[in-house]
Amino acid sequence: MLEQITIFLENKPGTLLEVAKKLADGGINIRTLSMADTADYGVLRLIVDDAAKAAEVLKNNGFTANRATVIAVEVPDSSGGMAQILLPLQEAGINIEYLYAFVEKSGHNAVIIFRFDDPPKAYKVLQENGITVVEGEKLYKL
Repeated sequence: MLEQITIFLENKPGTLLEVAKKLADGGINIRTLSMADTADYGVLRLIVDDAAKAAEVLKNNGFTANRATVIAVEVPDSSGGMAQILLPLQEAGINIEYLYAFVEKSGHNAVIIFRFDDPPKAYKVLQENGITVVEGEKLYKL
């Protein structure tokens, strides 16, 4: 399981740049991210190489930053790859709150970051079904 940073941002020009600069100044590397918006604010979700340090840097610079447990799953980058992951989760009654993805540098697999309603149960189901969970240290090196 991984830690993700969630930041609530004012929806105005330059706010995302300010976050990126503060993290860079703190020596924090962003591995993947997802951004969603509403009329008034944005929700930025980040996987970084040091979640604790990132949260501290952001809070010290006036941002509201929370940490959450997510699970990264390696998925074959081919037709049906995602369905193979979703079926055992659905059969176990696990709800997916949200997800986002990226493709590994090799291009052979995608990595999907999941936020589940019950992360420990989801982790167990994934493991029992032979699905590759990508642990933090490996993800940070992709």
